[in-house]
Amino acid sequence: MQGFLLQATIYLGAAVIAVPLAARLGLGSVLGYLAAGIIIGPVTGLVGSETENVQHFAEFGVVMMLFLIGLELEPRALWNMRQRLIGLGGMQILLTTGALFAAGTALGLDTNVALATGLIFALSSTAIVLQTLSEKGLMQTQGGRSVFSVLLTQDIAVIPMLALLPLLAIGGHGGEEGHGAEALHDTPGQKEIEAARTLIEGLPGWAVTLVTLGAVAVVVLAGIYLTRPVFRYIHHARLRELYTALGLLMVVSIAVLMELVGLSPALGTFLAGVVLANSEFRHELESDLEPFKGLLLGLFFITVGAGIDFGVLFDKPMQIVGLTAAVIAIKGGVLYLLARMAQMRTRDRWLFTLALAQAGEFGFVLASFSLQQGVLARGDAETIRLVIGMSMLVTPLLFILYEQLTRRAAAAAAEAEPEPDEIDRHAPIIIAGIGRFGQVISRLVQGAGFETVVLDHDMEMIDTMRRFGFAGFFGDPTRPDILHAAGIEKAKVLVVALDNRQSALRLVRHARAVRPDLHIVARAYDREHVYQLYQAGANDIVREMFDSSLRAGRYVLEHMGLSQFEASEVEMAYYHQDRAGVRELAQLWDPEVPVARNEDYVKRARELNKDLETTILERLERNAEAREEAEEADYQSGYRSKDRA
Repeated sequence: MQGFLLQATIYLGAAVIAVPLAARLGLGSVLGYLAAGIIIGPVTGLVGSETENVQHFAEFGVVMMLFLIGLELEPRALWNMRQRLIGLGGMQILLTTGALFAAGTALGLDTNVALATGLIFALSSTAIVLQTLSEKGLMQTQGGRSVFSVLLTQDIAVIPMLALLPLLAIGGHGGEEGHGAEALHDTPGQKEIEAARTLIEGLPGWAVTLVTLGAVAVVVLAGIYLTRPVFRYIHHARLRELYTALGLLMVVSIAVLMELVGLSPALGTFLAGVVLANSEFRHELESDLEPFKGLLLGLFFITVGAGIDFGVLFDKPMQIVGLTAAVIAIKGGVLYLLARMAQMRTRDRWLFTLALAQAGEFGFVLASFSLQQGVLARGDAETIRLVIGMSMLVTPLLFILYEQLTRRAAAAAAEAEPEPDEIDRHAPIIIAGIGRFGQVISRLVQGAGFETVVLDHDMEMIDTMRRFGFAGFFGDPTRPDILHAAGIEKAKVLVVALDNRQSALRLVRHARAVRPDLHIVARAYDREHVYQLYQAGANDIVREMFDSSLRAGRYVLEHMGLSQFEASEVEMAYYHQDRAGVRELAQLWDPEVPVARNEDYVKRARELNKDLETTILERLERNAEAREEAEEADYQSGYRSKDRA
């Protein structure tokens, strides 16, 4: 017990120290976890042989991650991905395996060994890639969705690969060292593979197919018909931890069922997540399982770093580094070719290429299984495992390379963009930015009979406006020459409706410097942006979500029993009090000091919040008293009329 607690302290302590540091340096959490593993493993030797057992346990984080991803996908969305799954995913596996097989053969490897190596390296790291995509907000991009489709296809492909590898043992290395099977009994995932295969071992092909389809059907039907009764049953206990226990039970039981029939646990839990995507319990499951997923994935990354055998690396550094670079280059070449064939945009093309160029965690399992089956010699298996670990270690750096490439591409696109339109007319109102915010202003002002000059840096948006009959000019409103051409010297009002916060600030500062008398109406992202625009010289500042939030709050009050008049009174009281408070707090705001650490600001903000509550309650009480007086007057008036009658 003491040893377990010590190991837990080491793993958790390494994560708590390394990950925030890596995140602060802009390297991402994955690289922080990998670095923590390297430090406590090969560098300091704080952890040792138990790392493999911990890694096997931590791999369950991948299973949970795919379950949670499935909860985000409706079955219809999954069906819509079929072309990516079959096309991109299938072609990636086939072409990558073929290219690596050719490279292995050229290096003198036996044909069967080269094919097994190609299959192993064709897989990518589901855990690292999906975690990084989520952190960087890239999952919903075209490139991110394509990456996810390929990863899902790879997880499915593990099953036929496990069936194919024993067939490659003919003429392999089963008797070369004599200890292949015995040595691999302690390898992560190997015992489970053997257990799963023994349940379907000896069954005819049609029986294996029926058992597999039956397991899938059990998962689907249980998700549809059993989830609600079970959730209702545990709901009566009124214990939050039971919901967490149920979520874990669902994931673990599905994983066990999939292993018993030789399927991928990650694939089974993903399917269960898709089935439950439309369930009312979806958000409950997400909130309960998310912490476990994050912790287990972090532990998995640490074990990958700790498990890298630097002894083998130092024995033949050029060979290992060269093989790692070759695998990434070959996979990257195939992926880039597929991205071009799929007509992805440049940004998505690079994301697709660099995100999937590494080898993956399932490669460890396939390499171990290949050694046990006699396909690979022990030396080859150790080299392959080290190359897999090194490529996974490089993956966060590939994402950093992707960010650099996209920045350069954006800069090049900015330089190569078409010339701005020639602005051939002036108007008293200039609107800079014609997104959702600027469009409403433009239509409102033009509908009232006032002329405007609309500027925007998005050519597609300008073209869309023109199709609907609205005039606009393409050009960057922050450029002094564009503003001059738009007539800034004679305009009466400038509306700054740009999405980019810094661009909006630059425009306000320049316009105020050129025209001290110009009235500037600016769109703000949040309070801090309000203060910045205020200091830059804007006259009227509108927080983009403020008015719509007030309107939504008024609807809530009306639904809770307040009359329309009372809800409107509360809304207006909040509006005036908040605006006055923002003006006052703008005097205390210091751009050099975070808001939460500005003591004067925090103190006055708390006082203003209390004043706001008092003002609203007083207004409601006055309205209630006035209503009671009116009702009493009506009653008295009716009583006197009845008395006269």
